[in-house]
Amino acid sequence: MGALGHYLEEEGIATVGISLIRPQTENTKPPRALWVPFELGRPFGPPNNAGFQRGVLLAALRLLERETGPVIIEDFAEDDPRAQPDPAWHALATSSAAGDHAMDADAQARRLEAEIAGLEDAHRRWVEQRGRTTVGVSGLAISDTGHYVAEWVRGHSPPSPREGYSAPLLMRFAVDDVKAYCLEAAAAGTARPSSRQLGDWLWNETAAGAALHALRETCLASDDERVKLIAGNFIVPAARVRTTG
Repeated sequence: MGALGHYLEEEGIATVGISLIRPQTENTKPPRALWVPFELGRPFGPPNNAGFQRGVLLAALRLLERETGPVIIEDFAEDDPRAQPDPAWHALATSSAAGDHAMDADAQARRLEAEIAGLEDAHRRWVEQRGRTTVGVSGLAISDTGHYVAEWVRGHSPPSPREGYSAPLLMRFAVDDVKAYCLEAAAAGTARPSSRQLGDWLWNETAAGAALHALRETCLASDDERVKLIAGNFIVPAARVRTTG
């Protein structure tokens, strides 16, 4: 986008961008950019906070008034208020336990399916509170989604139950649904956990997290390049990948 900004500016169109990775922005040297200290995927800060997001947008637009240049990179002064942990939030009890990642594949899969069933009430409360959900990209009921992912965890390559979707693609979407389902269930209630709190819970304390770590390793060893691509980029976030050796 930084390079594109230069082309637009040459045509007389002023541009400004939001930067989430400052070193990358420094390398691309856009005409104007506001660096924000937020996590990837949240360029305007916390969700459901219109006032804060408006402040970010106005700070970016004010760069259009600057006459210096040709490259302007300015830092946004405020941190994401949701980045701080909420002491009132308590992690949900799950069917997982320390060391689950060392269990055999079938046990991992069974624990995942049991955990998804156990989170049903909490997820229902989340949907009732918010009136929406991000679960559903796979097009499957959550129990079917869990079973489909579990079959992949077991080392099988189940056919896609949806016409027009390859098995690897549906596996990716099903994994996305499992992650969204667990995180929404964990956020049900009046507390406001930070994304780090929720991420630590999902990847370190749940059967889902343990199963997805195992699934990533299994898929990386696949002979199917599509499966390997999905495993390397979409199952476990890079910051959560466990190092071995």
